[in-house]
Amino acid sequence: MGFTYYGSVNITLSVDEELVRQVRKIAIERDTTLTGLVRAYLEELAMEQARSGRKRRELEALERSFEQFQYNVGKRIWKREDLHERR
Repeated sequence: MGFTYYGSVNITLSVDEELVRQVRKIAIERDTTLTGLVRAYLEELAMEQARSGRKRRELEALERSFEQFQYNVGKRIWKREDLHERR
């Protein structure tokens, strides 16, 4: 069984040296570090996933409410033309 850890975790990545050089230049242009760019990307990825999960749950709740609140209003006694009658 795992435990919740609320701190920083060091990770090791294997990345091509040329890619690291290119991204460090980008980091300098953005006044941050390579670590800062990676952290920002991972945070955005996690937020995107959370938003998509929330959206999915909200759509499922909406569909359940549609199923729950269906009413039979009886036989239709009007015609389309009656609804769009021009005066």
